[in-house]
Amino acid sequence: MTARREGLEQRLNYTFRDPILLKVALTHASAGGADYERLEFLGDRVLGLVVADLLYTLHPDESEGDLSKRHTALVRAETLAGIARQIDIAASMMLSDAEKAAGGANNENILSDMVEAVIGAVFVDGGWDAARRVLVPLLDELIRTMHSIPRDAKTALQEYTQARALGLPEYVLVSRQGPDHAPEFTVSVTVGKQTASATGASKRAAEKSAAQLLLYIVEKKK
Repeated sequence: MTARREGLEQRLNYTFRDPILLKVALTHASAGGADYERLEFLGDRVLGLVVADLLYTLHPDESEGDLSKRHTALVRAETLAGIARQIDIAASMMLSDAEKAAGGANNENILSDMVEAVIGAVFVDGGWDAARRVLVPLLDELIRTMHSIPRDAKTALQEYTQARALGLPEYVLVSRQGPDHAPEFTVSVTVGKQTASATGASKRAAEKSAAQLLLYIVEKKK
């Protein structure tokens, strides 16, 4: 166990009985050998259940639809990448030199995947209770400060335009740059004579960011 991985254990407040699990969870495919992908698969499911359990308990009067919106906001890549930065996963990542040079340590998709992989590793190592103990402190503030039901930006923009008979927003892929493992998409969205553009690690993320920006622009002009 390296000092960096020991530091991550301290930030997680969890000590692995099998430190190899943590090593695998932090190993990108580019580094060779066993990598995080299987643990990520498992961690994604564990995370989803922990978040669902927390929301179900904290919001006993909310509908399934509203709970789902909160859940989606908490398990999306952007949120998990923020948690990854909070616990400084990048300091313990194992990437190839080429991946490092391509900015892999700051890649939102890799950061979020490794958070899920670490959760999966904790679950394999210590079970449900251990995974929950690790996750609750990381999620607690995010959950408790989410006072209103999150609105999906694309849905909100469409509702805005339909209410004003402006037609449907038109999304256009402006460009796709970067290598296959770390693409960068730029998308524009137009409503009437108003247009906004944004960039993201996926086409969907870029569309959401563009919709959010355009919604801000049109609402500000009301």
